[in-house]
Amino acid sequence: MEPEGTLESEGSEKSVFSSQQEYEEYQEADETGTENPLLQPALTGDVEGLQKIFEDPEHPHHEHAVQLLMEEDIVGRNLLYAACMAGKSDVIRALAKYGVNLNETTTRVELDVDIEALNFRGERARDVAARYSQTECVHFLDWADARLLLKRFIAKSSLIITEPEKGPGKLFKEDKNTILNACRMKNEWLETHPEASISEIFEQKQQLEEIVAPILTKMSTP
Repeated sequence: MEPEGTLESEGSEKSVFSSQQEYEEYQEADETGTENPLLQPALTGDVEGLQKIFEDPEHPHHEHAVQLLMEEDIVGRNLLYAACMAGKSDVIRALAKYGVNLNETTTRVELDVDIEALNFRGERARDVAARYSQTECVHFLDWADARLLLKRFIAKSSLIITEPEKGPGKLFKEDKNTILNACRMKNEWLETHPEASISEIFEQKQQLEEIVAPILTKMSTP
């Protein structure tokens, strides 16, 4: 007979999946390898448990926490997907804080990392959250995506200055300074407005586009 605690743990984990098939898929993945010790707190919304692993040097899994964070099961799902399926938006925020892949593959560990990465079904994390009707998770991932789009446009605009040979034409000094200042201001805005809404973020992106577009047009004019 299994210990009562084991049964309760399995029951709480199973309850976060909307179908028996999804639960069995995760069980199959667990049976083929060692279970990620971060999975249980991620599925149950135990943010304090996650924080302890990452912040307590005495915790047995602390040394390998970041590695465990990026770990995927045999079908390519990581903790972000599990949290999306379970609707644990607080866990997603914690995973972002500690460096989960919320976007593309990169050597930098930061918030912007697997929002766009696809799982074995060709879905992004947001698609998974939407499929499970986890609206709070969907909103958070949309917010993270909006910030990423602004960061990318800032980086793209900065290339006009750092790599002028790739631009459409000659860049005048005053236009260079205009872009430089605009990019600096938008980066500062991102840093000082961590709780900005999606619409506010898109407004900042549009403002930068309105500054950069005329300069690109001028550069393209013979």
